[in-house]
Amino acid sequence: MRLDKFICDCTGLTRSQAGKVIRQKLVTLNGELVKQAALQVKDSDVVCLNDEQLQLIGLRYFMLHKPDGYICSTEDPEHPTVFTLMDEPLIERLHTVGRLDLDTTGLVLITDDGQWSHRISSPKHHVAKTYRVWTADPIPNSAIEQFAEGVMLRNEKNATLPAQLEILDETEALLTIHEGRYHQVKRMFAAIGNKVVKLHREKVGGLQLPDDLAEGEYIALTTTQFAEITA
Repeated sequence: MRLDKFICDCTGLTRSQAGKVIRQKLVTLNGELVKQAALQVKDSDVVCLNDEQLQLIGLRYFMLHKPDGYICSTEDPEHPTVFTLMDEPLIERLHTVGRLDLDTTGLVLITDDGQWSHRISSPKHHVAKTYRVWTADPIPNSAIEQFAEGVMLRNEKNATLPAQLEILDETEALLTIHEGRYHQVKRMFAAIGNKVVKLHREKVGGLQLPDDLAEGEYIALTTTQFAEITA
């Protein structure tokens, strides 16, 4: 890899900025000052900028417990984003895997791996998402069969994919869906004449939001957790 590209990938500097710090004699390669941006950096080389060793940042995978009132985008003029809860280098490279509504809480996956993100969020891969739902009115037992058969949403041409509904209480249930249409859970309950008053995502695939991960906190995925998402 070229030295200037290596610096860019480690720091977030632009190519021209990387060239500038090299010309300013702020970069060393294996302890020696270097002036050529095109020098090739090997895996065994030690590159320092202002006497600080640079390390390439690989692909990253996080799980965050989203609080109410945060949005799943990089910036918004009215509301804080989930990225303000994180302290990571080159945070501008990260994105959420799908989105939760402003008032929805729970499990959000965050990464800089676009292919992995697509595999999870693409409807054709049918990765399950499980939500805990609280409604304004009692949930009838008939909703279990309705959701299992698929329901027609307003302004949609096709019914939803079969979904699994587990009623926990009169106005509380777990709903597992296998796609991610716009406001899907809320619209599914609206289609049967009910209203969602609170929504919390508990699982993506086989990955469960840990009980000890407080709202606003996040962790890097372990190898086991990573595998559970598509299990």
